Amino acid sequence: MWDPAQYLAFGDHRARPFHDLVARIGAESPRRVVDLGCGPGNLTVTLGQRWPGAALEASDSSPEMVAAARERGIDAEVVDVNDWKPQADTDVIVTNAVLQWVPGHAALLSRWARELPNGAWLAMQVPGNFSSPSHTTIREVAGRPRWRRELEELALREPLAVLDPAGYADVLIEAGCEVDAWETIYLQRLSGPDPVLEWVTGTALRPIKSALDEDVWPEFRAELAVELRKVYPPRADGTTWFPFRRVFAVARVRR
Repeated sequence: MWDPAQYLAFGDHRARPFHDLVARIGAESPRRVVDLGCGPGNLTVTLGQRWPGAALEASDSSPEMVAAARERGIDAEVVDVNDWKPQADTDVIVTNAVLQWVPGHAALLSRWARELPNGAWLAMQVPGNFSSPSHTTIREVAGRPRWRRELEELALREPLAVLDPAGYADVLIEAGCEVDAWETIYLQRLSGPDPVLEWVTGTALRPIKSALDEDVWPEFRAELAVELRKVYPPRADGTTWFPFRRVFAVARVRR
């Protein structure tokens, strides 16, 4: 289950890659703009502002996120991206911080690109931080004897494969696109007590929270907090540096 409020706790930091991604889309008057994985809709709104003449299509796999997007006036629907197909007038697809949750998403990108009309744009961004201390520490704590019975499957599960920029470029070029691909490490300065813990609570810790009983979930969080403070120590002013790698690709169909 996604918690829109928890996800938006670091809204400015989560929004910056979206804006960096969309800034590289050169579409002038698209007929239909699609936000796949719209989340709570706060960023979808900006797509409508940039292209006010376009039909705006938005979806997410989370009913909670779709409900939050609808509260913002976005006509969002609950859709699994694996099942989604572009309509004939789709000129822009944006999928931001979504495909890292989808096994085999390289094939999905290829299919979308082949189904889009000539000249359409496909823009995607995924976190590339699954080997960073924030995630390796979660797996280490989840694998401890105290948690092994409830979390063994999660602790041993390999992170989903996220490609590097060249990998995504190869996939999209093979599908008949011109591609601009890159990566960025954002040095995020977070505030508040245990800010890295709060960050991952809104994303990476969701499966663990779902697997644990409500009465022991705070215990796991407290144990993880101790370890995260070691690898992300607070600065003298109380803020914390949290480096975050993201991988981008913006493709235009050219057939």
